[in-house]
Amino acid sequence: MPMCDAYIPEGALSASAERQLLARVTDLLLEHEGVRPTNERARAWAWVFVHRHEMYVGGVPVQAPHYRFVCNVPEGQYDDERRAAVTAAMTQAVAEAEAGSYPDPESRVWVFTHEVKDGSWGARGRVVRLPDVYEEVIGNKGRDLAEQVLAARRQQEAETVLNAPGYD
Repeated sequence: MPMCDAYIPEGALSASAERQLLARVTDLLLEHEGVRPTNERARAWAWVFVHRHEMYVGGVPVQAPHYRFVCNVPEGQYDDERRAAVTAAMTQAVAEAEAGSYPDPESRVWVFTHEVKDGSWGARGRVVRLPDVYEEVIGNKGRDLAEQVLAARRQQEAETVLNAPGYD
């Protein structure tokens, strides 16, 4: 259930390049959540909101377009490896969409990956938890799998606290 706010300057890309980029962003978000991008039930939960912006660096308008992607996924979906992979892949997708039109795309793309605490998603007029999403996307086995994902995350968090310096 990824949600992404994509900040893309007006006219930075051709209309077809932007559509292809946004489709690729959707695929990447699903892939890095561990879902096949061809899963139509999962795609229905993957939304990208496009924002147009002006960009200034040091108080001066920029010469080349800058992009920002703020990605939100349910708790338990990302670890450091997945965050790094989605950031690298999205940066590469922008570079490919620009097709060499501007220099140094790696310095102009920022990706923020956030997990939303279970119980904090709201959709369809109610709170939607990870087990609800998994069940919708992969069927009956999804609820149990999501409970396992959340239990593993809680265990990881507890170990982090217990292993913190000064915690006795």
